[in-house]
Amino acid sequence: MKKKFLWAVVAACLPGVALAHNLTVGQPLPTVSVADKGELMLQNGEIHYQAWSSQQLDGKVRVIQAIAGRSSAKELNAELMAAITTAKFPQDKYQTTTIINQDDAIWGTGSFVKSSAEDSKKAFSWSSMVLDANGRVHQSWDLSKENSAIIVLDKDSKVLFVKEGKLSAGEVKEALKLVSTHL
Repeated sequence: MKKKFLWAVVAACLPGVALAHNLTVGQPLPTVSVADKGELMLQNGEIHYQAWSSQQLDGKVRVIQAIAGRSSAKELNAELMAAITTAKFPQDKYQTTTIINQDDAIWGTGSFVKSSAEDSKKAFSWSSMVLDANGRVHQSWDLSKENSAIIVLDKDSKVLFVKEGKLSAGEVKEALKLVSTHL
C-alpha cells in the first residue's frame, strides 16, 4: 500500500519536471515581446530602452542567456559566456543576447538589477541586452524561476540547443560547436 502511494506521488510530480520549458530543438523560438523596459541601447554614453521582440533575433546565430535578476543565476553559466568571449565569433554572423527577468529578483533589489544591466551594457556595448521588467519572456517560454537558461539559435531563430540550469563542460563544448557549425 505504501509503495503504491509513493509511486502515485512520484508520478504526479514528473510532468512538472519534464516540462520545465516549452522550447523544442528544431522548432522556431516562440514569439514574445517586452515593452516594459526592453532592449538596452547605448547612445552617446547614455542608456535608453526600446521595445524588444524575439522576432528581432533572425539573421544571426545566437546564444540567448535568459536569467533571473539574481547574481546566482548569472554565475550559473559564466563559463559559457567566458568561452564565447574567448572564441571571438564574427559580429556580423553571431550575437549573444542576455534577457534579464527583473521580476525574478530578490525583493527590494530591482533597482540594483537595472543598474547592473546598464553597467554591463556599457562594458559590453556590442552585446544585446534585454531587461524584462515583468518577466514576459520567462512566462512565455515557461522558464524556471531563480535560474539560467541557455538557448542556441540558428540564423532563422530555430532552436539548436536548450538547457535550464548550469551547463556541464560537455554541454559548453556542444553549444560552442553548434554556434561554429551554423555561422
